Amino acid sequence: MGKDVQRRKSRRIFVGRIPVGGGSPVSVQSMTNTDTRDIISTVNQIRQLHEAGCEIVRLALPDMASVHALREIKAKVEPPLIADIHFDYRLAIGAINAGADGLRINPGNIGGRKKVEMIIREARNRDIPIRIGVNSGSLPKKILQEYGHPTPEAMVDSAMEYIRLFEELDYTNLKISLKSSNALNTIAAYRLLSEKVDYPFHVGVTEAGTLISGTVKNAIGIGMLLYQGIGDTIRVSLSRDPVEEVIAAYEILRVLGLRHRGPEIISCPTCGRCEIDLFSIVEKVEKEIRGIKSSPKVAIMGCAVNGPGEAREADIGIAGGRGQGVLFKKGEIIKKIPEEDLADVLIKELNKLVSG
Repeated sequence: MGKDVQRRKSRRIFVGRIPVGGGSPVSVQSMTNTDTRDIISTVNQIRQLHEAGCEIVRLALPDMASVHALREIKAKVEPPLIADIHFDYRLAIGAINAGADGLRINPGNIGGRKKVEMIIREARNRDIPIRIGVNSGSLPKKILQEYGHPTPEAMVDSAMEYIRLFEELDYTNLKISLKSSNALNTIAAYRLLSEKVDYPFHVGVTEAGTLISGTVKNAIGIGMLLYQGIGDTIRVSLSRDPVEEVIAAYEILRVLGLRHRGPEIISCPTCGRCEIDLFSIVEKVEKEIRGIKSSPKVAIMGCAVNGPGEAREADIGIAGGRGQGVLFKKGEIIKKIPEEDLADVLIKELNKLVSG
């Protein structure tokens, strides 16, 4: 983070081998949208997420068949797996025994204190963390009656009630989330809770929406919290392929200077001065370089006003105009290129740069 921003001090826990909190790098999570009982599809999606940089993967386990599938899935994939459980404590216990690296539960819908105690007993035996997940859409009736609406204060009161329950049961291997589809309520809730507890926070804006609206909501909600030092692990929620969530998460982290993964593309929005098909070039380059894990700065510029300057500041870049362009590398002009070859040449030179 920037020099003036201090990360909130939190406890450190481990989800599998991934440290969360205690000053560890902010980790990136996502969730599968396959039917967990479809083992092949779920394994394939987890592998795609892992390749994109997802460090922790959550799976929905709505029934015992999906719990049984978890054991086989776990044996075939690398990232730690979080079991997402609602309503039935037996699913949580089954998931723990099937090898889950952590649980996400809402204690309010799991069946009462005795059943929570049974889950905690099994989690303690396996030394796995539990995320207390509070969602504005499923607050307890008594809290909604008190506040009238799912306000930030209502979300925090709900979280504190669950946290006190776990502490009474001497279980503190926890992380906490307070999610709402309202980004400002999400921000306010995490701020309030950060003053009360030192557990690591999983940060996100739930049910955020489509690619554009959802990315904006997440960038504001997650980004503002991270900039204030709040947040230890994040998930960008989108109504899209979950790989897109991972890509968006790393872009948020990149902008804040927290983590860098994959090339950073700088491209102009185009205007009447642009004389090349910049959109097609950017789309092709972005698609072809997605697998690169290092983080060079790549400029793709379409006019002679800001283009050459931006390209020179990048590790590598092109600036085009009137059916041709120039390739820059480390601030130096390398050669002129016909427009139809700009994308291919840039991709080739970028691969040479990162492999060298």
